[in-house]
Amino acid sequence: MEKFSIFHLEGGLGKHVISTAVAKCIKNNHPDRKLIVVCAYPDIYVNLDFVDRVYRIGATPYFYQDYIQDKDVLIFKHEPYFTTDHITKQLPLIENWCKLYNLEYNGEMPSIEFNIREKQFGLNKWTREKPVMVLQTNGGPIQGQKFPYSWTRDIPPHISQHIVNHFSNQYHIIQICREESQVIQGVGESHFEAMTNMELFSLLLVSQKEILIDSCLQHASAALGKSSTVLWIGTSPKVFGYPNHRNIVAELPDIKLPNSYLFDYDFTGQLHECPIKDFTGVFNIQEIIDSI
Repeated sequence: MEKFSIFHLEGGLGKHVISTAVAKCIKNNHPDRKLIVVCAYPDIYVNLDFVDRVYRIGATPYFYQDYIQDKDVLIFKHEPYFTTDHITKQLPLIENWCKLYNLEYNGEMPSIEFNIREKQFGLNKWTREKPVMVLQTNGGPIQGQKFPYSWTRDIPPHISQHIVNHFSNQYHIIQICREESQVIQGVGESHFEAMTNMELFSLLLVSQKEILIDSCLQHASAALGKSSTVLWIGTSPKVFGYPNHRNIVAELPDIKLPNSYLFDYDFTGQLHECPIKDFTGVFNIQEIIDSI
């Protein structure tokens, strides 16, 4: 009888990249079982050789009969965001997620694999005459986010401008942002148009330098073994970050959080929660420049 491990996950693109490390840990702990993944972004998984099948949530015809009914199956479908270790910031998300499933964690990292056409596309689309620097100033969904600038994770505009002023002669700077976000003066180009996830991640195949935020590209960078500069404001690199990155954490003053329940700051950057009165003291600009 065939044996199966079914890994179901929900959430955003960055969480999906993180989850590939958990999927790898499931496979390493249960190598005799076929790994079946059900998720919102199956393109993240389709090229991974340790995954046997991947399904989009809601597109699972005959799934119960094929993988569960009278089968030898293990189900991995729990939400790590609502565990004590995550809420109290005791463990990195990957390690906590594996602990939730009673898996032996052996340092598994996220994985991204490109097929040959995706590699060719990336090289054709993103190669420039000068070395490429990626500057992700804004994160989150391209559409539907309430504010064009989220103070909890987006790079303060004056910081981005200082980076561009310092490096624009040496690098072709590609800004990744949302359509309503501020385009930084002097960047080589700014991209906010919709593209596939792998098209976006293929930018990292050609980039020489990356200045990122807590968003999908910093997870993809870690998955590709790159060492990027990552700026952190309302979230923690201890939970969502990677030691191979150069993680720079903002200095935030204390503030009362009357609307906070299990987490401190709303990831979307609610205006009334912002504790920052003057952006000039949040980051040490020279520290950022030196890290790049």
